[in-house]
Amino acid sequence: MGSEMDSDKPSRADTPSPLQVVRRALPELNGAMQRVAEHILANPDEVARGSITKLAEAAQTSAATVTRLSTHLGFAGYPALRAAIAMEIGRGLEAGWTSDIGLAIGPADPPEQVLGVLASTQANALRNALASIDLPAASQVADAIAGARRTHIYGEWGDAIPARELYIRLLRIGIPVWFFDGPQSAQIAAGLLGDGDVALVVSRSGTDPATLEFVRRSKVEGALTVAITGVADSPIGELAEICFDTGTPVGGTWTEFFAGRASDTLTAGLLFVLVAQRIPDHLTANHPNGPGQPVVHPDPPPRR
Repeated sequence: MGSEMDSDKPSRADTPSPLQVVRRALPELNGAMQRVAEHILANPDEVARGSITKLAEAAQTSAATVTRLSTHLGFAGYPALRAAIAMEIGRGLEAGWTSDIGLAIGPADPPEQVLGVLASTQANALRNALASIDLPAASQVADAIAGARRTHIYGEWGDAIPARELYIRLLRIGIPVWFFDGPQSAQIAAGLLGDGDVALVVSRSGTDPATLEFVRRSKVEGALTVAITGVADSPIGELAEICFDTGTPVGGTWTEFFAGRASDTLTAGLLFVLVAQRIPDHLTANHPNGPGQPVVHPDPPPRR
């Protein structure tokens, strides 16, 4: 009795992919059925949308051969095989979309809905930032940047966007500032810093190894280390002397990353304006290139 009950239990957790069924059967097929199977494997999207006649023509055979192959593979007929392939492709597309873009936006959502979701995620991120940014710390960092011999800003990939913008804005008002990205430049940048300098990084996750090493080395050299991150208790957030928690934790999808980027940009913008408030007008008004012209210094000065 026990064996009869056991025989009713499935031996696998799920059925194999229909494409895998075709692939496994391919070595035992020949002639026209082999051509049909090969076309299915090479063009699953086309087969999922096409008719039995179209598949037969592509494989240079008859509809009856397509039907025979379908039943040989264990399906009730070609419609069942085509439906299984279409479902499999749909699962793959859905899984890929979900892991990359997220669930807040769907592949078929109209433009106005996509725009509304993106605007909403940014609005929520900005509200979170307003409740999270340490304003006394922002004033402290602005004082340090305004009086520093040099400020080095570091950011990788997407983190480089707000980091580089902050660099450009500070350069525009005459701050001795340089931007770096990449592991090698991070080592060079940190080694040039010393007492009275500032090392600022943007790291949404707070875990990037090159950024972590930049903060560690800069701190050893005596610079004030500052981190803008979505995860305050991350390795980078805990190592930096001043950590700005932007209020939006790092997410696993682009939609979540997009939301967090708004809070990063807001924090960087706040620092820029606070620094600008601390620069007397005569620093740019009497500049040899004319009022408001940036100080150009493409290479870091040698460390004294």
